[in-house]
Amino acid sequence: MNLLQSIGKTPLVKLENITKGIDANIFAKLEFTNPGGSIKDRIAKYMIEKAEQSGMLTPDKTIIENSSGNTAMGLAIVARQKGYKLKIVIRDTTSREKIEMLKILGVEVIAVDASIPPEQKNSYNNLAKNMAKKDDSLFYVDQHNNIDNNETYYHSLGPEIWEQTEGKIDYFIAGVGTGGTLFGTGKYLKEKNPQIKIIGIDPVGSVFYDYFKTGKLTESQRYLLEGMGDEFLIKTATLEMMDDMLQISDKKAFGWTRKLAYEEGILAGGSSGANIWGAIQIAKALKKSANIVTVFPDSGYKYLSTLYNDKWLEENNLL
Repeated sequence: MNLLQSIGKTPLVKLENITKGIDANIFAKLEFTNPGGSIKDRIAKYMIEKAEQSGMLTPDKTIIENSSGNTAMGLAIVARQKGYKLKIVIRDTTSREKIEMLKILGVEVIAVDASIPPEQKNSYNNLAKNMAKKDDSLFYVDQHNNIDNNETYYHSLGPEIWEQTEGKIDYFIAGVGTGGTLFGTGKYLKEKNPQIKIIGIDPVGSVFYDYFKTGKLTESQRYLLEGMGDEFLIKTATLEMMDDMLQISDKKAFGWTRKLAYEEGILAGGSSGANIWGAIQIAKALKKSANIVTVFPDSGYKYLSTLYNDKWLEENNLL
């Protein structure tokens, strides 16, 4: 087995402590056990190999993508294994640990001002795409609009969850960033059993929640939770698939992330805190037995300078 073959087949664990007093069973896929430390290893491998097979990506090209860090890490591993050069456009608010790890892996990191309005050409959302348009030697992955993202989870995470639960699953809950995790996995699970409910989690400040609830697109606001939400509607976020969506603040997400570490001994990232909060809200509302599955997308080791740092939390009014 080589490194890329070790991606996926992550453990599914039942949470015992943080769920006390709740009738439902809550399980979490520990996606930080992937070699790059996150769920995004899955799309990095799948999307790059599919681009190679189609001829869109050839050995002479450099891969480019905009990423808050986890897709970047996955791509860095794939690039090293396959011999590609990699450029990553990243927000300057991204945790220092993520940026340093990318540099160690030989990635050219292009940090952009997170406060630049998303519609501007040099914003986090647009810079990588515009660079690729001007330079034929660049292959733009485009995880936010490339449906291969969703396909990844349809062919990997969905079948794994179905097998590990022996088909005994009532709810699947995950944050919506690119949407690939929730909607790719959700599509597979609903094909197996249409009664399974798909629930999304969105940070306050993202556009998804209001659009899902009202059909109206509101202006995004700055938030600090990494890997979830967006400033635009994107092709991979097929919101109509959801049965419901919950909204969470940065403060609550980070608080639940630290609660997860304290009560379960699981040191995970902020999106994991948001996901377990969402799972518990659903479980409390049910007041009956059910099997709820969520994902813990990445490790907390990438956030020691941010959400696990009291000084950083205090500076951002989140303590």
